[in-house]
Amino acid sequence: MALPSHARAVIIGGGIIGCSVAYHLTKHGWKDVVLLERKKLTSGTTWHAAGLVRGMLYSGNLTRLARYSIELYRKLEKETGQATGLKQNGSISIATNEERWDELRRGASLAHAFGVDAEPITPKQVAEKYPLMNTSDLLGAIFFPNDGQCNPADTAMALAKGARVGGARIFEDTRVAAVLKQDGRVTGVRTEDGHEIKSDIVVNCGGMWAREIGLMAGVGVPLHAAEHFYVVTEPMDVPSNLPVMRDMDACAYYKEDAGKLLIGAFEPHAKPWGMNGIRADFCFDELPEDFDHFQPILEGAIHRVPKLGETGIRKFFNGPESFSPDQRYLLGEAPELKNFFVAAGFNSIGIQSAGGAGMALASWIAEGHPPFDLWDVDIRRMMPHQNRKTYLYDRVSEALGLLYAMHWPYRQYETARGIRRTPLYQRLQENNACFGDVAGWERPNWFAPNGVEPKYKYSFKRQNWFPHCAEEVKATREKVGLYDQSTFAKFLVRGADAEAQLQRICASDVGGAPGRAVYTQWLNERGGIEADLTVTRIAEDAYWIVTAAVTAVRDKHWLMRNLEPGARVTVDDITNAYAVIGVMGPNSRALLQPLTEADLSNAGFPFGASKEINIGHATVRATRISYMGELGWELYVPTEFAVGVFDTIVAAGGPHGLKLCGMHAMDVCRIEKAYRHWGHDITDEDTPLEAGLGFAVAWDKNVNFIGRDALLKQKGQKLPKRLLQFALENPEPLLYHNEPIYRNGERVGHTSSANYGHHLGRAIAMGYVHHEAGVDADWVASGKWEIEVGLKREPARASLKPIYDPTSGRMKV
Repeated sequence: MALPSHARAVIIGGGIIGCSVAYHLTKHGWKDVVLLERKKLTSGTTWHAAGLVRGMLYSGNLTRLARYSIELYRKLEKETGQATGLKQNGSISIATNEERWDELRRGASLAHAFGVDAEPITPKQVAEKYPLMNTSDLLGAIFFPNDGQCNPADTAMALAKGARVGGARIFEDTRVAAVLKQDGRVTGVRTEDGHEIKSDIVVNCGGMWAREIGLMAGVGVPLHAAEHFYVVTEPMDVPSNLPVMRDMDACAYYKEDAGKLLIGAFEPHAKPWGMNGIRADFCFDELPEDFDHFQPILEGAIHRVPKLGETGIRKFFNGPESFSPDQRYLLGEAPELKNFFVAAGFNSIGIQSAGGAGMALASWIAEGHPPFDLWDVDIRRMMPHQNRKTYLYDRVSEALGLLYAMHWPYRQYETARGIRRTPLYQRLQENNACFGDVAGWERPNWFAPNGVEPKYKYSFKRQNWFPHCAEEVKATREKVGLYDQSTFAKFLVRGADAEAQLQRICASDVGGAPGRAVYTQWLNERGGIEADLTVTRIAEDAYWIVTAAVTAVRDKHWLMRNLEPGARVTVDDITNAYAVIGVMGPNSRALLQPLTEADLSNAGFPFGASKEINIGHATVRATRISYMGELGWELYVPTEFAVGVFDTIVAAGGPHGLKLCGMHAMDVCRIEKAYRHWGHDITDEDTPLEAGLGFAVAWDKNVNFIGRDALLKQKGQKLPKRLLQFALENPEPLLYHNEPIYRNGERVGHTSSANYGHHLGRAIAMGYVHHEAGVDADWVASGKWEIEVGLKREPARASLKPIYDPTSGRMKV
């Protein structure tokens, strides 16, 4: 079969991911699909994967994808005649200490939130299900009855066969040497022998090679290979119906393998591999054994399954797998190149994810948008610096082990740190800031008082910083807090058509005279929220857009893709040109007024106003707005003046009770005020009306903004889905998000974000609830509400309005 000169879509990579994308594109009726594999199908990572499949991942939509994979693998043999080896014997996750038992119980509640069966079982019940196991040191376990295992290579071949039946053409021994592009759009590929295939769509499913393929296209695909170890024992009469077992405290998993046991590891300090590239002839290769590295895992395995002490090892395996910087795979259209899509970096969950990921990406390609919110794995969450080899080498050594490490709330990465620092970093460090890592930025999460080390001590209960955060919240609510918000992403939009273009893209009205900051959403055609940000008009032909650090790439990509062709507009990233100092709290005016000649009174500087003023020796842009729900200003300070302005404010702050505050306090304040956070409380499948943000929609502006028609269909209707705020009745339990929500004993949703409300004195959360007849105030008030925390249901209060300051009066005094 000769290579074609044109295809509707070209897929690079013939592992299980590439085969799944090809299979699912044909299900959309795409016949002209070509898959190019550099060597043989499955020859990179798929062939040696352990083949574990489970029905739950760490978010609702990723769980949907995982469950879809299982359903797909169940029916593939009947459809294609190719067996997948799927066995749903269930899986058991065991706990040998209280911390792990806390984590597993919370994980079981998370499973319930997403409709996944998860049953707590006793050590005695574990022994009944897994007779080989030493259960003497177990506290408990969670059993997932629908989990299991499959044969990875067979499953990939079944998908490939299904793709061929659907019309796709698959070419082995065909290496792509170049990605072709023109005018910011992909146009095809060139193979190693010089043959060009013109194509409207190119999909990078290159596995360990995906980063190099991305570089051909000028696209960042941050992943790095690491060595992954497992052993297979001699035959030991292992029952064929044995569940998969995970002993995460011992960094190990166990699965039945034709009467033998396969024991794999996710060790704390992994071994990155392939730093100098991967051999061109790499195909079904194994890496050298490293028995010393695996020895601690094997010793733990003999303790857990004593029979291993008298059983030989038939196979010691070491093979490479690719890992991303944050343990989540990379999916979607690359922001750098139109119609170049990526599905890679699957972090040892490629088999269980392949069916769903292939389905989602094929839908994204065919329909022009993802089938539902996929921000958790959207490649646009990645920052440019994360594609550097030095960064990836350091981070991957940690990321592999984190798969089985304790999944602590607020856990911070330890590797590849200190990469991006705000101008105020040194000052904050001198004041005992404990920093966290977001988008590579070092941000102060909390401040330790004198004599306390600014370092996390993790727990599922109240962590060591809990009382210090409480003091920061108290200062913000009662006096004044100073926040370093410099990590905000900032874009300068200029040009004769700036207003017209932003009016099309923004749901709010961003016209009018300069000097006004407008809170707005950017919507898709379905009315879903693509971005949540502020737009400030600073001149007739110029605007500032301010958004979250983590969505910087995504939001700029959305803006650029939605500018009309020929529009007289430029967009510049000015993030690093300005520090942002937030001065928030009832004493903020009293603190700032003596430092400036500007009139900061309510009449002279109303809420939403944005002006250039002098503070100390600097000219800053002051915007009266707040994410904390208090009177306050965000001060946009040219970087070179930032430390001086900071020092001026701090020097004057003592009499007003000024306190340095971190991101944890900000999160508490914003959830108490029920302020939404994009990616948690609002996503591209939630509309402003469902999210309670209808006030931010300019229904009558003389512009047909994107998403308006979809919203008009919802307007005035009883909505079956609404975002509520919750507060637990019991002040002791903590919420972290993704806990199931019950009304009158029926599960109706799950929390989207949560924290401990120090001012309210109890855990608080937001979350969507569902009721086909409509969610309204009467339905909310008439229900008995509960939130499940670690398998225990806790009574809660539910509200459509913010529990703290529902009229927003405190910000507008």
